[in-house]
Parts: sequence; C-alpha cells; structure tokens
Amino acid sequence: MGSDPQHAKWPLLPLSQHVFTLTNGYATKAAQQAAVKALQDAIAEDKMAPFYRYLAHPIDGILNTVGEGGSSGPGKPLSRKSSLVGMIATKAPVTSFNLPWDEALYTKLTEENEKELEDIQKEEEQAVEQAGDTEVTAAKGKRAEFWARVGDKDKAIAAYESVFEGTGILGTKIDLVLAIIRMGLFYGDKPLVQKHVERAKTLVESGGDWDRRNRLKAYEGLHLLTVRSYSLAAPLLLDSLSTFTSYELCTYSNLVVYSVLAGSVSLNRVDFKSKVVDAPEIKAILGDGDDKLLALSGAISAGPGVDDTTGVKAPKPSAAVNLTTLGSSTEQPEAEMAIDFSPLARLVSSLYNGNYKTFFQSLASVEEQFLTQDRYLHEHKNWFIREMRLRAYQQLLQSYRVVGLDSMANDFGVTVDFLDRDLAKFIAAGRIPCTIDRVSGKGVIETNRPDDKNKQYQDVVRQGDQLITKLQKYGQAVRLRGSERA
Repeated sequence: MGSDPQHAKWPLLPLSQHVFTLTNGYATKAAQQAAVKALQDAIAEDKMAPFYRYLAHPIDGILNTVGEGGSSGPGKPLSRKSSLVGMIATKAPVTSFNLPWDEALYTKLTEENEKELEDIQKEEEQAVEQAGDTEVTAAKGKRAEFWARVGDKDKAIAAYESVFEGTGILGTKIDLVLAIIRMGLFYGDKPLVQKHVERAKTLVESGGDWDRRNRLKAYEGLHLLTVRSYSLAAPLLLDSLSTFTSYELCTYSNLVVYSVLAGSVSLNRVDFKSKVVDAPEIKAILGDGDDKLLALSGAISAGPGVDDTTGVKAPKPSAAVNLTTLGSSTEQPEAEMAIDFSPLARLVSSLYNGNYKTFFQSLASVEEQFLTQDRYLHEHKNWFIREMRLRAYQQLLQSYRVVGLDSMANDFGVTVDFLDRDLAKFIAAGRIPCTIDRVSGKGVIETNRPDDKNKQYQDVVRQGDQLITKLQKYGQAVRLRGSERA
C-alpha cells in the first residue's frame, strides 16, 4: 500500500469556477453574486494577495481586461488561444457584479504574506542547521503550499520543483506533479497540464501505487476533456467512477457528469449501453427511484435491456450535482446544492432507446443547465451539441435505406427546412453517407451504405503500395552504403 496523498489541498479549484461564473454571460445574477462573495471570502481567509491582484487590479487584473469598470476601460474579447481561456468566459461577460479593488486590503494581505514567508524562511534555516533532509524537505513543502494557497502560479510551481528535486520518495514525487497539474487546471494552462500529465504517467509506470494510478486516471481524463479529446477521456473517466478518491480535483457528481457526457458522444452503442446506460455508479446518480436504490445498494450491475422497455420514462429529479462548487479537499464534501439531473438522464435514455424528439429537447436542457455553466465544458459546448445531433442522425439512418424527410423531421420534432439544412452540412463534410432528393415530392433521404469488402480491398492495395515504396527506399539505401564501402 502507498502512503497517503500529500500536497493535495491547494489550490482550491472551486475558486477558478467562481471566476468563470462571474464572467459567464449564461450565469444567473444570483450565481454571479454568490461567486463574488465566495471569492472575497476566500481571498480574505487564505490571504491571497497575489491572486487578488491577478483578478481585480485596476490595470493588470484579468477581470478588468474583460469586464466592465476599472480604470483600464472595456477590454477586448478573448481569442481562442488566449491564456485566460479556461478561467474566464470566452465571450464578453454580461454581469452586474465585479470584484472591487481595495488597495488597503491588498496592502494588508501583502504584509501578512511577507510575515508568513519570514516564518517559513526561519523554519527552513533552522531545519538546515539542526535537522535532517526530511525536515528540510518538509519546510520547503510548506513554502510551496503557501504559494499555491495564495495563488502565485509561477512561484508555486518553482517551489514544488524544488521539493521534487530534494525528495527521493516516488509517492511524494507523484503528489508534487499532481499538484502542479492542478495549478495548470486552475489557471487553464493546457500545455503545462499536458506536459506534467505525461511526467506523472512516467513516474506512475516506474512503480506508483494503486491509489495514485487511479487518481492520475481522473486527472488525465479531465485534461483530455478540456482539449476536446472526448473519445480518450471517456474510458479514463468511466474507469475512475468505481475507485474515485481525487476530491481535490472535483466532486464525485462532477465526475459522473463528465463521464456521461464524454461517453455519450464517443462510445459505440454496445459500450454506451454497458458503461453508461447500465453502469451502477451512474444509475446511483441519474437513475429513477427504484433503479437508484438498487444501484446504491449494489443489488444490480445492469438495468433492463432496450427490448424490455416499450418507451422512455421521464426520470424523476435525481440527486444533486453542483457544477459551480468542486471538491476542495481530499474528502467527500458533506453536501451539494440540489440540481435537477433529469435532463441528463433523459438524454442518455432517449438516445439509447431512439426517442429522438425527447433527445433533442433534453439536449437543449443539458446545454442550458450543464454545458454553459461549467468551465471545463463551456469552451466546447457548440462542438458537443453538433456531435450529439450527428450521432442521433447516424443512429436513425443506419437502420433504413430510404427515409422520408418529413417523417424524420417529425421524429426529431423539428421543421423539414431545419433538418434539410442540418443534414446538408454533415453530408457535405462526409460525416453521413446519404443524399437528399427534394425534387420529387416531399423529399427523400437515401442512405449510401459503404461497401465493406471494397473498402477492405482498397485498404490492402494502399497498404501494399506503401510497403513497396518503403522497400524500394530501403533497397536504394543498402545499395548506396555498399558502393560507399567499395
């Protein structure tokens, strides 16, 4: 068994969600007001002078860069490659609330930070003179935790690296790298997160314990979610459900939401059934009354098949997930604000059971309640909605050779013109193999099923050509070396 996780408290990831909420035009005024209060309380309680300046300074603060008010005036909209994407909304915020700058408060917090740093410095010097390497490393760890707590990204990472170089314990090294990953997630620094996820994987493969291996799955899955690699994120997030302990990263309810969304858009139908629709961990959150109780008790591991149901029952409002409050410690939070899970549950059941009108309605509700409100999901929400529509179209069309356009529009609860335009985009991009004929009568969709045998033949020919080309190049290189020896 490995040692208990270290350096797992800071930074508090809920704070970055609060900053996002404050700048999110889709957030309610009540949510934005609560976000401002939460930020003010955290800054005062944890003495976060650097983070306060990073957010609210009249000239340098990021909220004044994109927000209203402040001496710098209105800011420019963020580009997709902006380093601020991930912490603040990518569109100009529509909010009546801001984080005011208080010079006296900033001065007070800075003085308290300096005093605390002096105490840490004295402890380090005393450890160097009177104690061993373990005590010195512990004192350096306090400095790293201090910078992570007050929100100074660069100094925190440098301090973590200093501790990393001074310790030989593999478990501690992994914990330090995971702490750096959280700093990257906190500030939305995707290249930093990618670099250290690979670093953590190397350390874990060299002998990491079971708990840290499972924690890394959740970290990597969440990172892949932020870079739109849903197909790679889904298996990692779904595997983490049964062994999740990374509450410093997000709540368990958050993980369920991320897993369901990633699995819904990327898994094939068989895996979608077994890993999402019938998964007991997901049923415990999304299921209706009976299924939920059975899943929580462990009495079931899978629900009824599609053939056992004649229709889609609307699930009752289920247990809560709070997408604006992520876990802030290594322990499960005591309570979460109640949020209606039924749109997400209907999305899953209607997609699997082919109730496409309900699917489109629940997809709109999921966008409104989940995708627009979460900092990890917001950036890719348009892509997710488009891919989910495509998945529903493909699922229906693969069962038919010819489908009436008006019949399909009625199934999805949309107009014929909307369906015509939407399908045309996917057909032109080669995502749906079909054609639309609106010249004769009301309009017909004809599917063009790919010839699997012909495709296999073409693949073999192409791979054979590539192999011959490589052999020719190899032969030329061998003859060249032989002539050189001669």
